[in-house]
Amino acid sequence: MVPLTLIYLDHNSSTPLAPEAFEEMRPFLTEHHGNAASAHSAGRYLAEAVEVSRKRVADLVGAPAGDIVFTSGGTESNNWVLNGVARAGSASRRHVVISGVEHFSVAQSSGLLENEGYAVTVVPPDGDGRIDPARLLAAFRSDTLLVSLMLAQNEVGALEPVAEVTRAAREMGILSHSDAAQAVGKIPVDVERLGVDFLTIAGHKLYGPKGIGALFLRPGSPVASWMLGAPHERGLRAGTLNVPGIVGLGSAAKLAKEKLGIEVPRLRRLSSRLWRGLLSRIEGVLLNGPPLESEDRLPNTVNVSFPGIRSYELLPLVPEVATTAGAACHSGDPRPSATLMAMGLSFERAIGAVRFSLGSGTTEEEIDRTVELFAEGMEKCRGAER
Repeated sequence: MVPLTLIYLDHNSSTPLAPEAFEEMRPFLTEHHGNAASAHSAGRYLAEAVEVSRKRVADLVGAPAGDIVFTSGGTESNNWVLNGVARAGSASRRHVVISGVEHFSVAQSSGLLENEGYAVTVVPPDGDGRIDPARLLAAFRSDTLLVSLMLAQNEVGALEPVAEVTRAAREMGILSHSDAAQAVGKIPVDVERLGVDFLTIAGHKLYGPKGIGALFLRPGSPVASWMLGAPHERGLRAGTLNVPGIVGLGSAAKLAKEKLGIEVPRLRRLSSRLWRGLLSRIEGVLLNGPPLESEDRLPNTVNVSFPGIRSYELLPLVPEVATTAGAACHSGDPRPSATLMAMGLSFERAIGAVRFSLGSGTTEEEIDRTVELFAEGMEKCRGAER
């Protein structure tokens, strides 16, 4: 049973739907029933709403509206890039480079390509979860087709050197993709500054609805059409448009752009407060990822390892706080995080890790209460061991 008062600190898994986004979606769920591809007035009304939302999403990432294609979310966008670039690519380029901290949808899509005869190089992170750009660039070959490097690591919040990598990739004729699902809406993102050919966006990571996302495709970047059928989305992705979801994503994108300047410093302060509180109450607690004061991490993400315990035993003792031992996709898995292990953490440190990811509704009072609850939970764990 969900506690009556729940402190929600799992925003990297999924954010609440912004009330403003819900209100903009509501008429498209209850009143406007047309198909955005229809030529009649009802269809044209929906098509106009789609284009308004496309512009809002494009504005959030500094792209022209025509370079944004709507998808069902981050996983689809990532699958599309890896598979679509391979299908459209040259027969002489059959090598892909990814980082060792990518989302499962990138890692598994590259694994599928490997099964089809592509060579795949996986570049491991350093101890903070960041990819050394020199090490990644050293993996480039004359037959490299694509490099995929996420912008923000979802578990430890490390920001990756995407712009540096894409500059070098472009000089070698290598296409570049960044899964920015965890970054868009949390930090400023600009596709021109990053220089990427493809960029993934997920609605439910930035206070939009679930089941909607987008993909930035730089004009001229070769990628095969994804779903076959009618010529929706400029013939790139078939399927009747999810207009309520698109409207919700557009509304959330508009809100994110308006609030970034306020939210980034506020979340940094709250993250620091959380870490200092845990450090003062729990002996031996360790921070995972870049230092909190570093500009190379998300402002809302605090990943810590609690000493001498296993996080899957600790979290049930703190039911008032919604958080996770790792990525939501593997929540409840008793094994340590693959990301933390790739960073070189010991088994004991990795198995005791908890990710706190703060959001727009997080307050100082919730942070202080979280510290108290986890300190109490640690005492219960230690008491059970004695």
